Amino acid sequence: MARENSVVPIVVSGYRSHLEELPESNFKRFVEVGRVVLLKSGPYEGHIAVIAEIIDHNRAIIDGPTTGVPRQSFPYRHLTLTPLKLSKLPRAAGTGAVRRHIEADGIVEKWNKSSWAQKRAAVEKRRSLSDFERFAVMLAKKSRADRVRKAVKAAKA
Repeated sequence: MARENSVVPIVVSGYRSHLEELPESNFKRFVEVGRVVLLKSGPYEGHIAVIAEIIDHNRAIIDGPTTGVPRQSFPYRHLTLTPLKLSKLPRAAGTGAVRRHIEADGIVEKWNKSSWAQKRAAVEKRRSLSDFERFAVMLAKKSRADRVRKAVKAAKA
């Protein structure tokens, strides 16, 4: 019966030690088979893939059959872990099995609906605007601000 902020006795091979209970981890995204990742560099930057197998503490085999990412070894420092995960993907699953699991879980649709993916798409859209298109956006923002200002003034009166 451990209470909050109390000391819990722990017996390790005959040695009794008084250690505090460890708090629950803050980390929710782990490097694991089936974890959906976002690629941060290389020719497939911005695409998502799935960890199919863990090679060592620096690299994993990723595969993205529905997003155009070929099966390859990829370093963790060039990956970003997403909250999405494939359920019950076996270790070292082939491209066909990964494709079936992605389609069954609807991972690409879930990713496209996520606020993270939508923000990335909006930033990319803004980056691709021409000078005239940026000017048109500026005018639209001014017009909207003017309408809001007038509506607030009318509501106060």
